[in-house]
Amino acid sequence: MTTPDQLLAYLDTLGIPHKTVSHPPVFTVEQAKKLRGEVPGAHTKNLFLRDKKNAVYLVTALEGTTVDLKALHRLLGASGRFSFASSDLLRELLGVEPGSVTPFGVINDTEPRVTVVLDPAMMEFETLNFHPLINTMTTSITRNDLVKFLESTGHPPRIEPLADATAAEGVAS
Repeated sequence: MTTPDQLLAYLDTLGIPHKTVSHPPVFTVEQAKKLRGEVPGAHTKNLFLRDKKNAVYLVTALEGTTVDLKALHRLLGASGRFSFASSDLLRELLGVEPGSVTPFGVINDTEPRVTVVLDPAMMEFETLNFHPLINTMTTSITRNDLVKFLESTGHPPRIEPLADATAAEGVAS
C-alpha cells in the first residue's frame, strides 16, 4: 500500500502543488474541527459505502453536509440502499484505516472498483483538505487538482448534488 510520503511524491510527479500539516490523530469531523488549527479551505467528510450488489462508493462532501443514506442510492443509481463498507474492505481497496478515509486512498484501488462521488457544494471552494492516507496530517490541494489526481488513478469523479438525496426519497425505484 501507498505511504503518505509516496502519495505526496505522486502529487509532485503530477505537478500538483500541495501543503500538508501535522496534527494529533482525528477520527471524526468534530475532533478535526477542534484539532486542525488554522488550515484554510474547505474541510470535508468522506463516506465509504457499498450497495446491495457490493458496488463500492466513496462519497465526499463538505464536513457539515447532511447525507441521507436512505435516499442516496436512488440519486446515484445504486442497487439498493447503501451501508457503510467494512473496515476490511476499506483497508483492501483504499489502504487506509477507519478515521482516515480520503479520496487520496483511490491511489491504492488499482482495479478500479471504487466510484468516487463529489458534492458540487464542496467543489465551489478553491482549496480542499483531506487526510493524506493517515489521520495525523491534513493535505490541502485545489479542487481542479483533486479532479486531476482522481482521473490519473482511473477514478474520474461523478459530481452529484448530495443535498438532493432527501428530495429523491419520494421517487419510486
